[in-house]
Amino acid sequence: MQMHIPVSPICASGYAIREGSPEFDDIGAALDEAEGLGVDLVELPVYAWHLIVGGRLLNERVADLVRALEGRNLAYSVHGTLAINLMDIPERLPRHEKVLEANIEIAAALGAQHLVMHTGFVTDPGDDIEVAYSRQRDALVRAGERAAALGVRLCVENIFRFAGARETATPSKLAGELAAIEHDAVKATLDVSHAYLRCADARLDPLAEIAALGPHVAHFHLHDSFGMPSALWTYQPAEAVAFGEGDLHLPIGWGGIDWDAVVQAVQPAPGAVAVMELDPRHWRELPDQVGVLKGLAARFRPAAEPV
Repeated sequence: MQMHIPVSPICASGYAIREGSPEFDDIGAALDEAEGLGVDLVELPVYAWHLIVGGRLLNERVADLVRALEGRNLAYSVHGTLAINLMDIPERLPRHEKVLEANIEIAAALGAQHLVMHTGFVTDPGDDIEVAYSRQRDALVRAGERAAALGVRLCVENIFRFAGARETATPSKLAGELAAIEHDAVKATLDVSHAYLRCADARLDPLAEIAALGPHVAHFHLHDSFGMPSALWTYQPAEAVAFGEGDLHLPIGWGGIDWDAVVQAVQPAPGAVAVMELDPRHWRELPDQVGVLKGLAARFRPAAEPV
């Protein structure tokens, strides 16, 4: 009898490079570092670079970035504009969609298959939450069509309720929204730490929640925390780390996330990629963390095949 040894569904791993100069004129050193560490890919912080103005691409700068990335033994993913919010009120939604389209065009120009965008959130006290979710679904379908035409996959990342946010999707809610859309170019980024923070806020089981999102995951953000929403006043970021509160982006293994349980709970489809998001304050840990990341990525298993 031949034994079947399952292979990880994660096909590549790497990390998000530091934001650096908004003119990305220091990117060469960051790529040298990544190649030296032997990662498969790096995630580019497009949200922090001057590539879009008023929803319009600065095409010469995009071309400069394309040239800066050429000739490297690396694949790329893109983290898009953080402020995009497809659940915003109708009067502002066209601006979000315009900036998202520019992000899609940047990702395509860079040859990045995955464009990370945050799921939406509701802040307006008079907004109907389910209507806002409907706006987001419709906008994601439109964006998915544009992304598919350019060979890009949108990866909608779960976030947590920050100050002023009435609502943002739990992992299982995001899974339901993506299932309703059912678009091959619109998948999920599972940020495990964000999931733990959102579930603590909502008093939900984080393992059950991330398991529900698993089948939709094409991209991971992996970093550690204690899954404890911010409650204390702190002055320096190091104080938040000392208390273990908030979205800390710690080295994997420094926080309280049960990574053994995460690996057992989440079963993504084959072809997913894993990106570590390490706070720059902990960059000295990066060389060791690359090995930790690769080991963790290798432990994930795909959904069980029918017997």
